[in-house]
Amino acid sequence: MFVFAHISDTHLGQDRADGGARALERTERVLRALDALPGELDAVVHTGDVTDHGTPEEYAQAAKLLGASRHTVLHCPGNHDARGPYRAALLDGDPDDSAPVNRLHVLPGATFAMCDSSIPGRGDGYLDDATLDWLDAALAGAHRDRPAFVCFHHPPLRLHGQYVDPIRQFGEERLAAVVERHPHVAALLCGHSHTPAVTAFAGLPLVAAPGVVSSLRMPWEGEQNGPLDYELPPMLAYHVHDDGRLTTHFRVLP
Repeated sequence: MFVFAHISDTHLGQDRADGGARALERTERVLRALDALPGELDAVVHTGDVTDHGTPEEYAQAAKLLGASRHTVLHCPGNHDARGPYRAALLDGDPDDSAPVNRLHVLPGATFAMCDSSIPGRGDGYLDDATLDWLDAALAGAHRDRPAFVCFHHPPLRLHGQYVDPIRQFGEERLAAVVERHPHVAALLCGHSHTPAVTAFAGLPLVAAPGVVSSLRMPWEGEQNGPLDYELPPMLAYHVHDDGRLTTHFRVLP
């Protein structure tokens, strides 16, 4: 059995009027809850929008928070992230490197391909050819006897959120062609939606994590003050892979 937590959209630094205090408090609340678990997690996955403005100061805060976790934290960029500062602060890499931030993590019980679906300067997402070639090779070289999870920020199909669907991941048929070649892919994980969602993509589970910083109201729920609800508490997901299948549990934090 492989058990891991899934968080997304911390948006550290959001609302400069309060110095980003609200996003910081909510992120700290989530990470404290994970650290306080009596049992162990095999990993924590963060599917992007780590920061809100992509500044070195925000990434310094992120590096401190994520680095202090007692769990292995895997992450990928979102559309609010900036590749150079992200790479420098979180990966000790070259701040002048503007290439997609793609990382493969081989853990004892699973493989995680953390893909960069961001397009610098834009809100929508796309896995470029270099990223898909990297993903194809990474999956081909991964252990076939353990599950592989393909992770990115933008969902590659509509989730029926009027705020997010126009800036989802496009060119999704190319991604489908890659994952269909690798039967050990167990699921695809994303963020960006700010609402928990479970659907299917290329015959596989696709799970979108809820947002830490805010929650998206669906069209039928009304938009009294806009589509994003900043009053609902942060949420996270727990994923369990066992007996060849994935089970997901969502948690609302007090």
